[in-house]
Amino acid sequence: MANVTNMKVNPPVNRYQEALPKIGIRPIIDGRQEGIRESLEEQTMNMAKAAAKFLSENLRHPNGQPVECVIADTTIGGVKEAAQTAEKFKKEGVGVSISVTPCWCYGSETMDMDPLIPKAVWGFNGTERPGAVYLAAVLAAHAQKGLPAFGIYGHDVQDAKDTTIPKDVQQKLLQFAKAGLAVATMRNKSYLAMGGTSMGIAGSMVNHDFFESYLGMRVEQIDMSEFIRRLNFGIYDHEEFERALAWTKENCKEGKDNNRKPKSREAKDKDWETVVKMTLIARDLMIGNPKLAEMGYLEEAMGKNAIAAGFQGQRQWTDFMPNGDFMEAILNSSFDWNGIREAFIVATENDSLNGVGMLFGHLLTNTAQMFADVRTYWSPEAVKRVTGKELTGLAANGIIHLINSGACTLDATGEQEKDGKPVMKPYWEITPEEAGRCLDATSWRPANTDYFRGGGFSSDFLSKGGMPLTMVRLNLVKGLGPVLQIAEGYSVDLDPEVHDTLDLRTDPTWPTTWFAPILTGEGPFKDVYSVMNNWGANHGAVSFGHIGAELITLASMLRIPVAMHNVSEDRIFRPASWGAFGAMDPQGADYRACAAYGPLYGMK
Repeated sequence: MANVTNMKVNPPVNRYQEALPKIGIRPIIDGRQEGIRESLEEQTMNMAKAAAKFLSENLRHPNGQPVECVIADTTIGGVKEAAQTAEKFKKEGVGVSISVTPCWCYGSETMDMDPLIPKAVWGFNGTERPGAVYLAAVLAAHAQKGLPAFGIYGHDVQDAKDTTIPKDVQQKLLQFAKAGLAVATMRNKSYLAMGGTSMGIAGSMVNHDFFESYLGMRVEQIDMSEFIRRLNFGIYDHEEFERALAWTKENCKEGKDNNRKPKSREAKDKDWETVVKMTLIARDLMIGNPKLAEMGYLEEAMGKNAIAAGFQGQRQWTDFMPNGDFMEAILNSSFDWNGIREAFIVATENDSLNGVGMLFGHLLTNTAQMFADVRTYWSPEAVKRVTGKELTGLAANGIIHLINSGACTLDATGEQEKDGKPVMKPYWEITPEEAGRCLDATSWRPANTDYFRGGGFSSDFLSKGGMPLTMVRLNLVKGLGPVLQIAEGYSVDLDPEVHDTLDLRTDPTWPTTWFAPILTGEGPFKDVYSVMNNWGANHGAVSFGHIGAELITLASMLRIPVAMHNVSEDRIFRPASWGAFGAMDPQGADYRACAAYGPLYGMK
């Protein structure tokens, strides 16, 4: 059993150089004095305060810190107050803006003109004053000026003195704010490519233009020889290494060795030391480590300000060194020898595009993310032929085998619980006992030396069924640019004999999740085979929860069209101007709008 006696939940820590982005609330008012403006001051400011209170109480950053809201010093009735508010927001580090109003106001004089900040407008649905008229007018101005904005308008009329936020408005405020904060959080961060192209995988041909133009990020790149240098010169915290190695030996149980020529015990013990050191080194490369400065390594202590990273591994590294599975799995998990903490984002095989999908999911849900091969579609007929048994329940229409070389987050075991159901939680909600169960459910199998000649260890577990999941993939298409794919579904339990039979046909030393996408009966979601057949790459990033709607909102902010999804129309929330590109053809409108507006950060 894992020893969780001393495991603690760590306090929130901002790992990066920039301050965390804030939400700016802009109370917009009718500027006409001598009766109109005065009568609306209290109502308008109270609307702003209600929005700020709701958002700050219901949102946290992935590191656990609450999201701060900044309200303009005054209501905004004209261009001078709009400029004053913009200056305040700049000083306060606002990355997302929401304008709120219960009345008619002067649209172009009061609107947010910052082209890089995601923006929404909430027009109060009341009959005393025409908030809806302002909403329509200012959204028209946003469309005309090429500054997309999200429109929020409650379904039901409210009384003027009603300060509550209707449920439908709450949902849109949260959906917009989560996506907007994700955009703001990525800006000015780095993707760290640890190595180069892995086995000809397109996603590991890291595209700097995409990161710069669409995400506002930079790409930092090192050769994998930097790991060798740090291993050879001891450029890591030696006290932490001893503690980490002891924790690993106690909590990471070594599994069965399937290799024809197993390594000696001495060689395996040496591999354990190496993979633990690699974990420390990769983390230090991403975010730095002040301990290295104390050791005299000032440059190395700074890190690369990387919010996501990828490790090439195969084959130049893994042909002679232990693989990166332990390093990737532990970093991608919400706990290690230092306790329970925010998961990192590290992509296997340096698949930067899958790393972006993982990053999107992490920023929207605050949870650890799964990296997987979208490996095999199993039809009910094929399962019956191979096992003699029927697929049932959520798996009845067929399943997709999600499996990769042991680098998946341990959170994906499903050993965390809420209301008696398996879940993946934000780290601050995870108990030491749950972290211990994730460790106990995982076996570390000596790496398959047919794949990994240098050895190492791969995590092996089976995800519990019943978890709502969303699989996402970002692809780059020449002549088109980036496109996103989304598939909501569930992890499923199989009969143990069926699982064993199917699992043994591939590599049993790797973690498995059986995934059943939700079918719509149309297009790519006509059946499970069609989902697999339309998937654009060999990898998928998988997040806990059905977050397809949030991903669509985020993609629209970044001007990335969505190629396929199974999200119902009533959940989709994009900028108001998208309708002008073809309200009767939402997917086509998405492509046309993204092409017309171009990348958020203006470079092609």
